[in-house]
Amino acid sequence: MTSVAAVAQQTEAEWLDDVVKTIRAGKPVRRELTAGGTLHMDRPLPFLCLHIGSPDKEPVALAIAQANASYLIADSAQAAGVVINALAPVMRELFGGFIVVDIGELEDDRPLPDDAPFLRSFEVCIWETPGAGANDAANSFSKAVLESEARFRRPRVQKQAAPISTNLATIAEETGCSAIVVRFAPVYRQADGAIYPELRDRLIAMIFDASLRACASFIQQLHVFTVPTHRSLGRKAFVDAVSRVDRAIDDVASSFDFLLAITPINADAAFEVFRDGNCRTEPTLLYRPLTMQVETAKKKLFSISFDHMEDPLLYDLYREKQRELDLQLSLIGARETARFIELGRALYGPVEPALLKEANTILRALVDEHAQGTGRQMPLADGLSVARSAATMIESYQQRHVDFEASVELRDDLPSGLMVTGPRLLVSTHTLMDQARVEPLLSHEIGVHLLTYFNGSSQGLRLFRSGLSGYEGMQEGLAVFAEYLAGGMTSERLKLIAARVVGCAHMLEGASFAETFSLLQNDHGFTTDVAFNITLRLYRGGGLAKDAIYLRGLLELLGHLSADGALDPFWMGKIASLHFDVMQELASRGLLRHPSVRPIFLEMPSGQIGLERARLGMRPLDMIQQREP
Repeated sequence: MTSVAAVAQQTEAEWLDDVVKTIRAGKPVRRELTAGGTLHMDRPLPFLCLHIGSPDKEPVALAIAQANASYLIADSAQAAGVVINALAPVMRELFGGFIVVDIGELEDDRPLPDDAPFLRSFEVCIWETPGAGANDAANSFSKAVLESEARFRRPRVQKQAAPISTNLATIAEETGCSAIVVRFAPVYRQADGAIYPELRDRLIAMIFDASLRACASFIQQLHVFTVPTHRSLGRKAFVDAVSRVDRAIDDVASSFDFLLAITPINADAAFEVFRDGNCRTEPTLLYRPLTMQVETAKKKLFSISFDHMEDPLLYDLYREKQRELDLQLSLIGARETARFIELGRALYGPVEPALLKEANTILRALVDEHAQGTGRQMPLADGLSVARSAATMIESYQQRHVDFEASVELRDDLPSGLMVTGPRLLVSTHTLMDQARVEPLLSHEIGVHLLTYFNGSSQGLRLFRSGLSGYEGMQEGLAVFAEYLAGGMTSERLKLIAARVVGCAHMLEGASFAETFSLLQNDHGFTTDVAFNITLRLYRGGGLAKDAIYLRGLLELLGHLSADGALDPFWMGKIASLHFDVMQELASRGLLRHPSVRPIFLEMPSGQIGLERARLGMRPLDMIQQREP
């Protein structure tokens, strides 16, 4: 009769054999160990990050291990040894080598003596098995830790001559694999056992990045495949916890429309009253009733659990988005109060001196050019005509990408102009514009805002369609640049964008609606209706700093292009300029798809010529001087 122990042993052997077969087939592995723990490999790689111990005892070491594309969590060295013994032969066969990176924490924090009276260095111990591969990996780890940014206590790496973990040393000797063992002081813990959250996150990011660099160094010694960047060794699959957070964040984001909530519904009536009062009376602006309760939405937002995401980069992206949604909800809740303007400043930032200087340079250069509303007789397009042209352009995009299912809505409760919200293009019935401006403006709204929404929808995470935190600046910069590439950037348009910056700075300094209107009309030559519309946008909700982002985003984009930066990552979804490296990493890890559809205006001769000019170096005024005599 077969004993219970023999059955258990046979079952263990069977599932390990199944794991080996799965690895040989190049497929992902995720298996819960019988004795407790997890083996996760989202693809075969010549390294394994290991953590041995209770999940509650060393939470940071556990989080670092779980952040890797290939890791093993085991409750004992014996259990870990069984798995590594099964994996090592097949990994050596596939890659010519195999390294185990054992991550753990020291018992306590023993501050090292140095010259600093405060925030003394903390200990990071490392040991490696003999051999060039492990030695290079250990050196790369040490170098990365020492060069990492330390805003709190600085790490000090100490190489150990004797094995830190005799268990792993034995396993490495038995299996013939390489190994490095890392132990770091638990500096994220306070004396009473409580945790410093920011220090915890920084410690995870530092050790995780250093471990990836160590693995990349080891792989380079094997000469089996090229590692373009150590970050490309990160995860290539989302775990279920990421998908749950993504849905929860998107549910909150889609429960309200920020811009609609703070956009007045009585713009025309307010203009008539303002004009009849000799442009000195503060207009009374009316808004839509809110469709949700701010406090309830915030409660839902902060009830989202970020546990078990296992990916520090995605964890940071969703935390940033959570903070941005919190600010947007706070703004909606503070609509028409004195707090609104300061919350808007927190969300969109101040008007920087360099940005204001650029705006004033544009206004001075264009002060006598093409006076608005005079000297030209151009065919005009009304809201209905614009909506029809929009439907035609959307159809062209649908022919290129079947899921480009955007809709066009004519609205009489919006000021003159266009607005994108989700997959919808809203066109005000009060819209009246030069016919020549229609295609460039639709390139702005459809070719950028709607395109990045649908490309973001194709990425597998909704975050990329609703937008990463701070995405609006680069979005609007791209959209303004799209107008130029579509052949429709004019002096009037550029002057308008610059005036928004100057007006925004005036508003943030405490100027009233009438004072900002007067500045735009009397100092910068805008007509009464144009000056009013600019001022209305600036003072909606109680004073919104958003309109400075158009010129700011354009300047960021032009700087990016002149530095030979690529455009493709910006078409993958709605991202900020600071996320460019993030998008490149996610793409290198296989977590992002190439854009499903690219802007049509890039296919036009004017688009190709304009893009090449921008790569040679361009300021906003050059966009006018190169197109107008």
